[in-house]
Amino acid sequence: MEPLIFEPLLKQIRWGGRKLGTMLNKPLGDADDYAESWEIADQPSGQSVVASGEFAGKTLTELIAEHSVELLGDHSKATQFPLLIKYLDANDWLSLQVHPNDHQAAQYDADENGKTEAWVILDAEPDSQICAGLKADITREQFEKHLHAGTVEEALHMIPAKIGDCIFVPAQTVHALGPGILLAEVQQQSNLTFRLYDWGRMGSDGQPREIHVEESLACIDFERGPVNPATPVQLSDGKHHFEEVVRCDYFVIRRHKAVDEFRLKLHNRFRILMLLEGQAEVTTSSGSVQLSKGTTVLLPAATEIATVIPNGRIQLLEIDAPVA
Repeated sequence: MEPLIFEPLLKQIRWGGRKLGTMLNKPLGDADDYAESWEIADQPSGQSVVASGEFAGKTLTELIAEHSVELLGDHSKATQFPLLIKYLDANDWLSLQVHPNDHQAAQYDADENGKTEAWVILDAEPDSQICAGLKADITREQFEKHLHAGTVEEALHMIPAKIGDCIFVPAQTVHALGPGILLAEVQQQSNLTFRLYDWGRMGSDGQPREIHVEESLACIDFERGPVNPATPVQLSDGKHHFEEVVRCDYFVIRRHKAVDEFRLKLHNRFRILMLLEGQAEVTTSSGSVQLSKGTTVLLPAATEIATVIPNGRIQLLEIDAPVA
């Protein structure tokens, strides 16, 4: 199978802005609330469609049904693509949220997965902040008191958003993004979110947005405490140096900064490439694609080797899904 690029699925939400267009070249309309670009998705509320080539017009679900071995390789028994890949533009505070783990998700929706995710910060204003976990030693009882008293901010672990940082957010972690942040997000294929607190805001109908306090409290891991940016691990395959920024049971994220071409061996697992900076060509034995800033490409597992040919300096995320 040739490399696959999908049409971006653009989501308008009250906290969005315009950076998905101005900085990542997404085809926005006239509105100023573009919050998310779903690059690869296999959800009832968002299904990726191949943009061009032999499989143009095919949905990701159709590809999995018709070409599971070629596309998924070691994951070919899966009936749903395991990862959801996005870009986010936070132009305002997102609600304070928590996601369930796999076991908890099944209790709320038999068709859903848990949601462990990671953010790679692409742009951030000088005073931008992220909530990542709770302060050390905050108990459930203390947290509930803060919720009821309207002082929940006092229990949150806040960190500055810095360009290049990667924040790993396991399921059961309280989190929120502040305004002025553009990021790439890698997560489990899940759209199950519990909104814990919404900063006192109203929805478009003038009423408070729905919150899910009971479900959130049941899902939070109060033993986790503060979450800080991940520490990258430096790697090399000889001439080419790169780094692994996150490794977990669901995904591995590696970051390549290069001016010279390099090769990726897929080992019968699909690979996702997100170009964060520059321009490049990706070639395989089945075809080639041109990437510009903001482009995401899915390399099918049947691809043995992919060659990345930069046109100047590039920064590229390589996303792999380990096999259980």
